[in-house]
Amino acid sequence: MQIKNLTMSFGTQILFENVNINIPDNEKISVVGVNGAGKSTLFKIIMGLEYPSAGEVILKRGSRINWLPQVVTDDIENTDINVLDYLLLARPIDELNSKLQNLYNELATPNCNQNKIFKEINKVQKELDYWDQYNAEAVLLKIIDGMNIHDDVLNKRIKELSGGQKSKVAFAKLLYSKPEVILLDEPTNHLDKESKNYVINYLKDYNGTVLVISHDVDFLNQVTTKTLFLDKRTHRLELFDGNYDKFKKLEAEREANFLKQAQIQEREEKKLQEIVNKYATSSGKRKRMAQDREKKLERLKKQKIQILDRNKTINFNVIMNQEESKQPLKITDLSFKYDKRASKNIINHLYFELTAGEKFLIIGENGVGKSTLLKLIMGILKPDSGEIKFGNKTNLGYYAQELELLDNETSIIDNLSNLGFNQNQLRNILSKFLFFGDDIYKKVSILSPGERSRVALAKISLSGANMLLLDEPTNHLDPETQELIAQVFKNYAGAMIVVSHNVQFVNNLGIERLLILPEGKIVYYDQKIVEHYESLEEAK
Repeated sequence: MQIKNLTMSFGTQILFENVNINIPDNEKISVVGVNGAGKSTLFKIIMGLEYPSAGEVILKRGSRINWLPQVVTDDIENTDINVLDYLLLARPIDELNSKLQNLYNELATPNCNQNKIFKEINKVQKELDYWDQYNAEAVLLKIIDGMNIHDDVLNKRIKELSGGQKSKVAFAKLLYSKPEVILLDEPTNHLDKESKNYVINYLKDYNGTVLVISHDVDFLNQVTTKTLFLDKRTHRLELFDGNYDKFKKLEAEREANFLKQAQIQEREEKKLQEIVNKYATSSGKRKRMAQDREKKLERLKKQKIQILDRNKTINFNVIMNQEESKQPLKITDLSFKYDKRASKNIINHLYFELTAGEKFLIIGENGVGKSTLLKLIMGILKPDSGEIKFGNKTNLGYYAQELELLDNETSIIDNLSNLGFNQNQLRNILSKFLFFGDDIYKKVSILSPGERSRVALAKISLSGANMLLLDEPTNHLDPETQELIAQVFKNYAGAMIVVSHNVQFVNNLGIERLLILPEGKIVYYDQKIVEHYESLEEAK
């Protein structure tokens, strides 16, 4: 893969500028950079989903490329077939066999162009050989087993799956599709330990190019042998030998050198500025000296080394507009199923209530109805039976797992414009979520999932809610930000219902009770229970 003269900008924000770099074949490469450096955008450009401002990404002719986005796309979201049939679509074997049969039928007709048909037959046969038609089902079954996709999931329709199940199925389909270039954006978000180990070993033995964006340092260190660094300071890309840990050591040394150079520049700038200030209004030689130093000062400022502030963090509080009710929520005999013809409910005769200020956790395996329950409470879905009753002061705030409540076609600031704040107030608030200057006018659709998460957090911080529903709020955030928002939500005075299997995050929240689905059992908080579900990778 060759990146040639690549430039990408959104308004006044430059992500890449005149980048030229060759990506070696058959390498496993981690893609790293600070938030907003353009990692996910680079993947979209490579996939042809975004068009650069200038330049191009050149792939070898006929290269098969596929990717796993951080958030599953409409391709899987709107699919109305069962999981096994969906996975089989990754290799067009049935379609090619049908085409081959038609060619043989055509060959049997009088006066046919045999040479042309034989060429087509040879071409189709080569494709079937690539897809390994006779071993394909065995390959798929091995992937299904390695990814811990059980029979009950294989028989479900795609649209019936939870968010975590969809991501795991999409990953399995990607592996089965046998691409020559794989792009992975946060691939371990929905993997249990066994599935993660399977994927690590699969990628180590994979004969192709792999580019990975991930906060999972262990995964990067085990899989990757090179590191592609997106430098937000220079808007360039640089390829380093070695895994993530080796890169971090090199980066620390580079940053120390940059800091020394920046300090020298700072002293020189101060010295030049003093001369300019002292002799700017003089005449003769002194004036010419001041003018000379002013030119040097301008050149120095243009070449000034930018030191990245790695201590910038999200800084926010969720303010309640009014005190909450003593009992903000009561659920009585609640039942729901998506397919009204099905005999089994996804939520089955559920009872529970919250007290003021209570932190309440929902856990369970993938697909048992955790996100569904939050959507029922929010009124996005309607129960088949039972009652959801709110206290007369309850005001809900909702963080959706797949960030679907954001308007992707409008800007960041427009997503917050109906909350009763003026533009200056919104600018100030958004700066606490690391959106500065013209960042606020970016369309949400071009943001990375991590940036969209920050927009959603900004929105919930302004909602005035005295009861929060949080559906996997840490999914797209780096570990430092996860720790920070755990402290914010711990200090939140209102009631809260959280769906999460992130043990470190949950432990910091001050959870009092937890609800285990599908049983509907409520117990006092126990870290071992959460660890059990985290090991199974049950979240969405």
